Amino acid sequence: MEQLNIDALRVKPVSPQSHLIDGQYLSASDSGQMKVLSPIDGKVLTTVAKGTAEDMNAAITAARSAFDDKRWAGQPPAARKKILTKWAELIETNALELAVLGVRDNGTEINMAIKAEPGSAAGTIRYYAEALDKVYGEIAPTPGDVLGLIHKEPVGVVGAIIPWNFPLMIGAWKLGPALATGNSVVLKPAETASLSLIRMAELAHEAGLPPGVLNVVTGEGAVVGETMGLSRDVDVLVFTGSGATGRRLLEYSARSNLKRVYLELGGKSPNIVFGDAPDLELAAKTVAMGIFRNSGQVCVAGSRLLVESSIHDEFVAAVGKAAERLRVGDPLDLNSDIGAVNSERQLMQNLGFVDKARVEGGEITTGGTRILEETGGYYMAPTIVTGVTPDATIAQQEVFGPVLTVTAFDDEAEAVRLANSTVYGLAGGVWTSNLSLAHRMIREVRTGVMHVNTYGGADGTVPLGGVGQSGNGHDKSLHALEKYINLKTAWIKL
Repeated sequence: MEQLNIDALRVKPVSPQSHLIDGQYLSASDSGQMKVLSPIDGKVLTTVAKGTAEDMNAAITAARSAFDDKRWAGQPPAARKKILTKWAELIETNALELAVLGVRDNGTEINMAIKAEPGSAAGTIRYYAEALDKVYGEIAPTPGDVLGLIHKEPVGVVGAIIPWNFPLMIGAWKLGPALATGNSVVLKPAETASLSLIRMAELAHEAGLPPGVLNVVTGEGAVVGETMGLSRDVDVLVFTGSGATGRRLLEYSARSNLKRVYLELGGKSPNIVFGDAPDLELAAKTVAMGIFRNSGQVCVAGSRLLVESSIHDEFVAAVGKAAERLRVGDPLDLNSDIGAVNSERQLMQNLGFVDKARVEGGEITTGGTRILEETGGYYMAPTIVTGVTPDATIAQQEVFGPVLTVTAFDDEAEAVRLANSTVYGLAGGVWTSNLSLAHRMIREVRTGVMHVNTYGGADGTVPLGGVGQSGNGHDKSLHALEKYINLKTAWIKL
């Protein structure tokens, strides 16, 4: 067994002073703390501050002051670029520490985490550092006696609420463009995955980011998240997470200052395999990894397999073999293909969906159980449910676990109908050798991202966003900058 030397990579304990407000690390105003349980063994890893409304308001005030006095927004683009680039370098320098800290906190397998977390975060921050001095205003095509200018200005204070599955990666998707365009940010990490974001924020200050420009408040969403959502001093709110929370944030906006709210709310993404797929063995392996990596805790996970009837039995068997070859275990073991489920609550929810699927007529052909319970950690076997009808609960609701549903289709029209049969529209995939068919599926499947003969792996040059109840707005690419910019017209009589 190849195991990382944790003692050699031991990170300093996280202090209960986990709030970062105006450049200072602080405890909760009432000294409250939250225990951090590691999904690896279910044991207490550390504690973080259990934030109060007072704490969040203090962070928002610090962000507003930092924006108003232009300590960041007023710096020349070259100066902001230098600091963000240094931050990216520090993330890379400390990548293993950040990855191990995150794995101990949320259970992602280390082989994936090292690339998807600090690796991706550093790349994202560097991308927007390089982009920030390429954002130009515009000159309108006005009559000769008038000059019309369109200025692009930072929005002000951005509130960012980050999920637990990939905190560094998704955090950087928000922080990179928000900071590059000159805004101040208040960051609220997930209760079950705060540690690596706290450390990444510390590195931002080491890189020279002025105090108050990036603030972090840990705590419960029902307290500090609600306070952020209701604040009249937050101009834009960005969130990745559940649909129920997203709806509440929209309500908070309506009840406060009508702040812009951008939501990425997950999906129920179809992976559609036609009989003429160019390499069915590769497709089976990719389908398996498209749902089982990170224990299925991926927003774009291909959780619904739609497979042409003519190859159904053969292909499902191949996916099952690929799943059974995956080793689930300690996420810090380099031999583990899949790590832990983030929390016991999430694990129980996953198993509940499997039980419901049985009741509704699905057949569990692979997995379906909790495993490695003797470790005290939260592990689940990769699970395949066949014979799933389009209206089944497990086909309609996001599980966010290592559970793949399988439904057969007879022709292209039925494949499209099944693909579009949920309220979500984040991602999807199609496997075919027919280029015309591939383009028709890209056009007809209602989704924000469509893969052809692959699944996952799109880099920061292309946007990620959904349609329907998968949310609005886009992370990644130059399009993400638009969320953090106000347009101002100057109409000048010459």
